[in-house]
Amino acid sequence: MAGGARTPGQSVTSKVLAILGAFESGSNALSLTDIAAASGLPLSTVHRLVGELEEWGALNRDPGGGYRVGMRLWELGQHAGRQMRERARPILQDLFGLTQETTHLAIRSGADVLFVDRIYSSKRVPRAARVGGRLPLHVSAVGKVLLAHEDEWFRETYLLRDLEAMTRASRVDAATLRTELDRIARQGYAITEQEARVGSCSVAVPVFHREGRVGAGLGLVVSAAQAGSLARYLPALRAAAADIERVTAPFPLSTILSTMRGSSPPARGADPPGGALIGTRFH
Repeated sequence: MAGGARTPGQSVTSKVLAILGAFESGSNALSLTDIAAASGLPLSTVHRLVGELEEWGALNRDPGGGYRVGMRLWELGQHAGRQMRERARPILQDLFGLTQETTHLAIRSGADVLFVDRIYSSKRVPRAARVGGRLPLHVSAVGKVLLAHEDEWFRETYLLRDLEAMTRASRVDAATLRTELDRIARQGYAITEQEARVGSCSVAVPVFHREGRVGAGLGLVVSAAQAGSLARYLPALRAAAADIERVTAPFPLSTILSTMRGSSPPARGADPPGGALIGTRFH
């Protein structure tokens, strides 16, 4: 085994990435033993590489001896997707000003929807995800609108997965979801009611890019009590999505956001926050 790794021929770069990947599952501090278990690397290798990462600023050690993502790595990550976020942010702010509801922009990353920007309402609405957070594609409105505009092979492969039910309202039956996704593609928007979090519902529209490709989903999250009136937000959402399409049109998708690692729907996995976009064809 090269370098003492459990995977023959594993490079130093892949070992470092495996260590950083251990921190994607949450915000809790991790011990060296935790990192070794999550990365699949020997404890001695983890000890050496974590020390170098700490010295560089990618990881910080807290008073209890656990490790967290360091500010230097966070600072570096802010450059990912910067073109889209900087151009879309004023439009999100305008949309929030009109609706006074939590507003977010999201992309597809593997089999998840990844939230790249969000403006929070002061209203007490349960939150299922944060900026840089993920949800399965099939439980959120932005996720469904992205999945609905994916190529057929991707949708069908996704529906073969063991779909996670986050609440009792989550739709996990493949046939039911297939019918819903077809309807979303025809009507141009998606609505979910308490599928990701009890007490909240959402509405979303696609954000198109060049040649009818979909680059992102734009949505609002409101309290479940407002579920019956979500359609009233569609004119504002569509206008905002058109504005985002206009301001990002000069840039290829590959420069707006980092290129996604693979377009197939693997098991829920790891792409860095702010990265991972693949354009999808509009049918």
